[in-house]
Amino acid sequence: MTTLKLNAASGNTRDVLAANLKLAIAASVFGQGEVTWDSPQPVLATLNKGDEAVELIEPNAIVKYLGNDFSTTAAITFEESAVYKALKTNQTINIDIPFTKAEPTVEQIIFFAGVYALNQEIQHPWINEFASLDSVKSAVADAKKNTKLARVISAVRDGAVKVKSGHTVRKVEGPIVPKEGEANVLITSALPYVNNVPHLGNIVGSVLSADIYARYSKNRNVNTLFICGTDEYGTATETKALEEKTTPQELCNKYHIIHKQVYDWFDINFDYFGRTTTPLQTEIAQDIFMKLHQNGFLEEKTTEQLYCEVHKSFLADRFVEGTCPNCFYDDARGDQCDKCGLLLDPLQLINPRCKLDGSTPKVRESTHIYLKLNELEAPLKEWVDKASEEGNWSKNSRTITDSWIKKGLEPRCITRDLKWGTPVPLEGYEDKVLYVWFDATIGYVSITANYGEKNGDVEAWKKWWRNPENVNLYQFMGKDNVPFHTVVFPASEIGTNDPWTKLHHLSTTEYLQYEGGKFSKSRGVGVFGNNAEETGVSASVWRYYLASVRPESSDSQFSWKEFVTKNNSELLNNLGNFVNRIVSFANAKYAGVVPKFDVKNIPNYKEFNDDVNGLLKQYIDTMDAVKLRQGLELAMALSARGNQFLQDNKLDNAHFNNEPDKTDAVVAVGLNLVYLVSAVISPFMPGTTHQIEEMLNAPALSIPDKFETVLEPGHNIGERKYLFTRIDEKMIDKWRSDYGGQQN
Repeated sequence: MTTLKLNAASGNTRDVLAANLKLAIAASVFGQGEVTWDSPQPVLATLNKGDEAVELIEPNAIVKYLGNDFSTTAAITFEESAVYKALKTNQTINIDIPFTKAEPTVEQIIFFAGVYALNQEIQHPWINEFASLDSVKSAVADAKKNTKLARVISAVRDGAVKVKSGHTVRKVEGPIVPKEGEANVLITSALPYVNNVPHLGNIVGSVLSADIYARYSKNRNVNTLFICGTDEYGTATETKALEEKTTPQELCNKYHIIHKQVYDWFDINFDYFGRTTTPLQTEIAQDIFMKLHQNGFLEEKTTEQLYCEVHKSFLADRFVEGTCPNCFYDDARGDQCDKCGLLLDPLQLINPRCKLDGSTPKVRESTHIYLKLNELEAPLKEWVDKASEEGNWSKNSRTITDSWIKKGLEPRCITRDLKWGTPVPLEGYEDKVLYVWFDATIGYVSITANYGEKNGDVEAWKKWWRNPENVNLYQFMGKDNVPFHTVVFPASEIGTNDPWTKLHHLSTTEYLQYEGGKFSKSRGVGVFGNNAEETGVSASVWRYYLASVRPESSDSQFSWKEFVTKNNSELLNNLGNFVNRIVSFANAKYAGVVPKFDVKNIPNYKEFNDDVNGLLKQYIDTMDAVKLRQGLELAMALSARGNQFLQDNKLDNAHFNNEPDKTDAVVAVGLNLVYLVSAVISPFMPGTTHQIEEMLNAPALSIPDKFETVLEPGHNIGERKYLFTRIDEKMIDKWRSDYGGQQN
């Protein structure tokens, strides 16, 4: 036996040559009939033996069929594994030539074709002798020309796609507007303030959650519009601008770009991402204000307010800090306590101080406009009772809303002594602006109007926002934003007497804590939007982790250890392994072509199919109910069922050789299950879904009601790609150190 160290020759068609050599030599040697093909149809060969016609795909199987020898020797096994891998990767391998005499047997044909295609310049007595055989010479020449034979991979390169129609995601042409006779969904995410970089808690509580549901809705081919934008008016902006020694507008311009960059990296797919500092915001907010005024739902009150004698100005709520009267947190703001969530009036704070200079403010009188929520309470309560039930609001949003209404609603001030904001359209209020929490929720409407204006129809917003019979509004936010969306904003809508599209479903989250503490930009504690990209971990992995710990019913914790574990165990070992295993096998054994199959050849197929459809139904019901965290768990359960399916049916070389009908069916069904998994994970990991679609050479699959084999026999898949990479556990301590800051 001679051992050769063989360097693979350059070129990317050696595997095609190997297949052509096998077919050409076998057809010539055995003379068993004509080998034909129908390119680009991905049937490798139709073999005719008298009246018998057999279609086969895998080249070794064809050689065995023509030679009537179905044994698998050590030489063939070596060619199938080591030689084939070298053909695909240009690697150097050691090859033992097990033959001394050249004979055109099935074993020698298969071995010769692989080794010869690996490097045609190889010099060895057996190689030279085999290539000189009369029955081999002309076949080698034909194979090199690639004129007489075709390999399935040729069809792959031609891009043969066979996907059942009516199963893909509908492409949207032009601006998105409500459609008659269809379900129409309008989705908004809480508008993020532009005074800082959003941290992971901000992201998962609003824009990411909204994006997941919007992607799900669109994947189900529901007509859906997803809008968001930066909240740019108010005290917070003015305060931050003073800190950064810039103007409020310059600050907004800066952070609007930062926010958009962060959301782009996280694959947040807004249909339009706008801002509230626009002329249309002023126009629509003032229109709502004046209709409330004309309908008698506004009143003027002179009240006591804190005044700073140092910089001689009334202090809007966020310019005041102090101790919360409820939980005694010593860093509460004048409008809300971040610790207990209580909404406050600055005068309620214990030991109040001016945020700008730390001085103790004095109490003075100031005149403002109040929204008479007390007079709107009855119709608001009637709407809340109906909408929260029909729309299945999240539990925490119902609890918060009910607590407000049960206390009895009181008139609420909706103007502020500020310069940065929407001007109050009343004489005598030239130095005041609309309160940001009255104004900001109207931002959803004005941003939709700006989307319409961008597309040439400035009135298009009314088709969404004044169309309650045909549009369902879904809103996503942290729990601290709830009262403004379930009380103040809908009460304002009711008070205008216009036919507003009001909230259908409200999805709210609790707080995401960081490693046992709170996120704090000033102390360097926690991961903020730009930090996630710095880690080098893909956006899909970040989205997966955040969705998996989404604080839906109680606070949850961000943990670096858990983050790494979920990547290495759940993504890599479950989803990554399932996709990699079936795609690799299909490429290696079927040249990347979905074989003809019959599910009757799979034992217990009905049980498998029932399992898949049961999980799929649970997934759809859960996602329809906007239980996103559970939806992700069910999506991964489908992937795990795929791994079990491959394991149960022993997808390996032995079964490929000995049970071809069963293996054909397992491969075809397995690839189709990968396709289904790509669809159900698409709301959570769109980047990963896109990678799988490229591997499958298939368009985006719409999430179906039942599992079907949508990739048909003859469909050509692409090359395997690794979806995830293992994260070294040493990174846990590094990242914990980098983003731990000074925990207080």
